[in-house]
Amino acid sequence: MPARYSFTCNCCGKTYDEVPLCFGGEYPDYYFSIPPEEREQRVELYESLCVIDESHFFHRGRITIPITDHNEDLVFNVWTSISKDNFEIRNDLWNDPARVDHAPYFGWLQTVVPTYPDTINIKTVARENEPGLIPAIEVIEDNHPLRHDQQNGITFETALEKVQQILKACHKE
Repeated sequence: MPARYSFTCNCCGKTYDEVPLCFGGEYPDYYFSIPPEEREQRVELYESLCVIDESHFFHRGRITIPITDHNEDLVFNVWTSISKDNFEIRNDLWNDPARVDHAPYFGWLQTVVPTYPDTINIKTVARENEPGLIPAIEVIEDNHPLRHDQQNGITFETALEKVQQILKACHKE
């Protein structure tokens, strides 16, 4: 399978130079429970960190689904909750190369991952990457299809089906 080839959306007919394999949400799901007129006062949002009401802490990470017969993976940039203590540790280690040696952080997934059922509040752990990269998120929820795919991988054909479903849903918004 070549690394790049054009890809056409079945829904709208748009042609991409390559298959879009990275998707993600701009905000943790909890963000949407805050009325829009209150967000400026109650939400602190940074590129990869979010605090709501000074008591709910979130960080962005990346769930990678290996594509077993392709040279790239399907990637979802997601948000997970994180304890206040771990949030402070993450901030303290933000630019420290040794952060990769830190123990994983437990969290609850706070992003709807398209094509997978019921992903809000499933169990995860975040493993730090080197500075400049968001953590790798591992789904640890027993018997969840997202965990299965993350551990076992999917075929390129399945990835293409998921991409088509995601793009079709985007066009409905």
